Amino acid sequence: MTQLPTEPVEPKVWGLLAEFPDVTSVFDAAHKVREAGFAKWDVHCPFPIHEMDEAMGLKPSQVPNLMGGAAFTGVAVALLMQWWMAKVDYPILIAGKPLFAWEWALPITFELGVLFSAFAAVFGMLALNGLPRPHHPLMSRPEFLKAGDDGFFISIEAKDKNFDPEKTRELLESLGATGVEVVED
Repeated sequence: MTQLPTEPVEPKVWGLLAEFPDVTSVFDAAHKVREAGFAKWDVHCPFPIHEMDEAMGLKPSQVPNLMGGAAFTGVAVALLMQWWMAKVDYPILIAGKPLFAWEWALPITFELGVLFSAFAAVFGMLALNGLPRPHHPLMSRPEFLKAGDDGFFISIEAKDKNFDPEKTRELLESLGATGVEVVED
């Protein structure tokens, strides 16, 4: 029979969570956090803030590129499939009409283009966002629930190369954070 360890396990630090009083302060803080060189951080607020993407230095989403590539793939697959079926696999000559014509192939081609791009949108978004994730450490903080109603937060992950618990806390407090907490995973 194995003995379970009796020592308490030290919780792993996920990062820091800082609360800000309003939109202006969190927007200005986002500029400063980006200028400080942090890469693994995020802003959480109850509504979209215009130009926050630029303040955070975020790149444009890759989902449209995935969708475009998938749409072209769907069109190519549909045309190839219909050409193969009509001209090679099971050719039936009816009233001297051609075995394959693009005109009658358009509905299926359109539908497969839309279907492939829809799948790319859903699965690409899930993959790029790292979802599904059943539990996120921030959700264990009761204060963070205000992010869906009237709270403005910046979270900085401990995985960031510039993360130092004390210096990062000092930075966030100097930017006007009303409260800075350690988030454990």
